[in-house]
Amino acid sequence: MYWYHGPGAWGWLAMAIGMLVFWAVIIVVGVLLFRALSRPGSSTPTAAPGPPPAEQLLGERFARGEIDEDEYRRRLTVLRDHTGGGKT
Repeated sequence: MYWYHGPGAWGWLAMAIGMLVFWAVIIVVGVLLFRALSRPGSSTPTAAPGPPPAEQLLGERFARGEIDEDEYRRRLTVLRDHTGGGKT
C-alpha cells in the first residue's frame, strides 16, 4: 500500500521560499506607500519658475558689458518708477 506523507523536502523548501518572497513583497510595498504618503509637499505640484525680474536682467546686461553705467542707472530709475519700487 502506498501512503502519502506530505509534500516532501522540495515542497517544504518551495513553500518556505514562497513565504519569504510573499512577505518581502508586502514589506516593500508598505515602505514605498509610506514614503509616498509621508513625503512633504508630494500632493502639490511644484510651480515652474517664472521669468527673472527686470532689475536682475538689467544687472546681468550691465555685468556683461552690454550697457554702460549711465544707461544702467537711467534704465534702473525708469524700472523702479514704473513698478513703484522707489529704492535708489
